[in-house]
Amino acid sequence: MKLKHTLMIAALTITKFRRINILFAFIGMAILRIPLWFNKDCKFWKLMGSGKDGQVDLAPDFKHWAIITTWDNKAHCDEFYVNSFPMKWFRFFGFEAFTVLLKPLSTHGLWSGKEPFKIDSNYQPATEKIAVITRARIKSNKLKEFRSNIKRAADQMKKSEGFVLSAGVGENPFLDQATFSIWENAETMKNYAYKSFDHADIIKLTRERKWYSEDLFARFEILELTGVFNGRPVAEYQPYRKSNHK
Repeated sequence: MKLKHTLMIAALTITKFRRINILFAFIGMAILRIPLWFNKDCKFWKLMGSGKDGQVDLAPDFKHWAIITTWDNKAHCDEFYVNSFPMKWFRFFGFEAFTVLLKPLSTHGLWSGKEPFKIDSNYQPATEKIAVITRARIKSNKLKEFRSNIKRAADQMKKSEGFVLSAGVGENPFLDQATFSIWENAETMKNYAYKSFDHADIIKLTRERKWYSEDLFARFEILELTGVFNGRPVAEYQPYRKSNHK
């Protein structure tokens, strides 16, 4: 796909480090903040850890680490990915990574008090396949209750029709949780979110018990998807269809 250089871009990369390089992953989470702070073209960024095997899992995985950034145009995004110190660090110490470039289609909520994704109301997506980012800051006094319920929603997602891929990331493994997922289309995503029992029940409990102090939901068009995730090239990931999983 040939992208307009004026297109607002969100980029997510999840990198896997070999066990011998995990120390450098931790060091990177500290020192890579400095060039990101000083990058005036980057409008929003987060350095994040991941759940077990890069998945939506409460157990942290010290081999998988992630970075999300937003840009006012693709030229700035390309420059960052080719020449920036943070991405060179990830490439040098990591051995497997996948990157997705995203165009925000809708969003509500905040991430660290900010609205990170800029929406163009006149933009028309070129494909039905969508990506979703959900992010929440869990109240410390609600953490135990949240942890006892969230796994069933993650398990249900992987079995839902139209599901393609998911990853769990966050600024810390306990109170800040984010889920990235790809779906065949918006309808299958909504069926999971609002019609599957486990996830619909989680939404109800979230509202009733007030688990979150801050949350965000954003939907995106997928502009580019490249690399390897958990040992598989992303081109091999296909939508889950119930007829193929009897």
